[in-house]
Amino acid sequence: MSFSVTLENGLSLRVRDINLQAELKGNEIKFAYQGLSNDPIGSGYVLAITEFAFDRNAVLLGDGFQMCSQTTGTIETPMDVGRYSEQSAPYRLYSSSSAKRYYNYLLVEEMSGYTLFGFTSCYRFSGYFELVEVEQQHWVKICLDGEDTYPQDWSSNQLESMVILQGDSLNQLYFEYAHFISLHHAPKLGAKKQSPIGWCSWYAYNENLSQELIVANLNQMTGSLEALDYVMIDDGYQRYMGDWLMPSSLFPRGIKPLAHDIKRCGKKTAIWLAPFIVQEESEIFRNHKDWLVTHQDGSPLKAEEVTYGGWRCTPWYILDATNPDVHEHLINIMTVMRKDWGIELFKLDALFWGALKGTREQNGITGVEAYRMGMSAINQGAGSALVLGCNAPFWPSLGLVDAMRVSDDVERNGQRFIQIARETFFRSWQHRKLWQVDPDCATLISLSNKAIESHYLEFHRNVLLACGGILMSGDPLNHISHFAKSTLSRLFVRHKHNQNSARFSSLSLDHAYLKMNDKSDLHCLFNFDSSIRVMCLTSRIAVDWHDYWSGEKLNDKPVDVLEVSLPPRASLAILTKR
Repeated sequence: MSFSVTLENGLSLRVRDINLQAELKGNEIKFAYQGLSNDPIGSGYVLAITEFAFDRNAVLLGDGFQMCSQTTGTIETPMDVGRYSEQSAPYRLYSSSSAKRYYNYLLVEEMSGYTLFGFTSCYRFSGYFELVEVEQQHWVKICLDGEDTYPQDWSSNQLESMVILQGDSLNQLYFEYAHFISLHHAPKLGAKKQSPIGWCSWYAYNENLSQELIVANLNQMTGSLEALDYVMIDDGYQRYMGDWLMPSSLFPRGIKPLAHDIKRCGKKTAIWLAPFIVQEESEIFRNHKDWLVTHQDGSPLKAEEVTYGGWRCTPWYILDATNPDVHEHLINIMTVMRKDWGIELFKLDALFWGALKGTREQNGITGVEAYRMGMSAINQGAGSALVLGCNAPFWPSLGLVDAMRVSDDVERNGQRFIQIARETFFRSWQHRKLWQVDPDCATLISLSNKAIESHYLEFHRNVLLACGGILMSGDPLNHISHFAKSTLSRLFVRHKHNQNSARFSSLSLDHAYLKMNDKSDLHCLFNFDSSIRVMCLTSRIAVDWHDYWSGEKLNDKPVDVLEVSLPPRASLAILTKR
């Protein structure tokens, strides 16, 4: 037997399960389970349905469970934004024959305005939306992944909360949505601190890292590169995945003395680790198999058996954060790195794996809940250091990271620059509301085996300019070009004046606007199409229009309208001056 709930804005939901309680407050609904049945709650548990009363050509936007997946397009032609779908390899979280899942939120853009369906909490269950057709009518299904847990094993009967918001302004809608989320998951303090600026080793050397290479780049962080504040020691310093406190032979002095050298040079040390995974060669795997997520028969679960197996040092096994010994282990790693080594920023990678489904020590605990338990231990050990999530499950991380990678890995490749621009821009509304966004590193020079055309580098730097957030150079600093140095210098200026993300007024992502200060506004223009686009910029008063990078004036006298032409796959950054 079902019942209906009508929100303050007049929209109605039909709650399908009489075992559910729906508490309504304005446009938010809090769900709780009140049934006596102890039947398992599966991965497609329907909370409610509502009519999809929108135009068939309305543009949609929804998240994936983790970083590498997003969906846009229309109801009839959904399109993956990035390289990966969670319905297929390598991530494969649910069947390719199932309806597309829009995790966390579903945004609908019509000519008349916007409607946002969004989960405002994620304590134990991931929430998602499906669009289904029944008797020639489309419906929005509002679902939870119950992970086949039993209600009588739960610590609480509370489920998750969600809102349906409407409005004419995309940015106002995002602002309201973020407010509702903050009532359940207050952002960490680092979300509104100064955005970190620094250098990261990964895109210069990948895992082929050594103490000498770190020092060589540290020595370049002077002069015009003085503003690079953090030195990120990325993947490659550790002996094995899982043994994070044991450096490889290429770091004979260990990380602690190196971090102290970095501090003596006036810089801060950042470090990469993947806290929830271990490889077979590690001491953790050899000595603590009882710490691992398992199959039902008790055998260790390999990540590749349920999803993407990992990008190197596989197979990966997953630590069970419901195990008290694992909880203390995570605290200890972070405490040693923070207090003994002096690490001030942690880049935590492969976080998605910490939320995988499997058998854990505690019954009734979902992967989401176990992940949040593990992240709480990590934060306890990290103390005041900044925590950056990478390859993370998004809504399960609410309130647990200071910053969040919002795109796939950057590559010195034009198509990848365009791909990660769209991934980043669709999520840039989250900056300083949920966490600081990380658009990944600035890679502004070609390498010997990775040449990149100059107009794609210009596109890439305009993406970083529009996004704001964390700014890390990913180039080998001893080979950096004049173009790269001048670009970084102008990005430093942008961060000095304003660290907010530029705002997009529509899901077309063609125009981002940012009020830099009382005298200047920034306009970032992007053409993702294969044909020339003519765009018209306006100002409330007559102003001078300048190319942001060169300073070249684009008009003869102050005007309130500027028309610009953008070639295919091109971008521009224009600064007004009053």
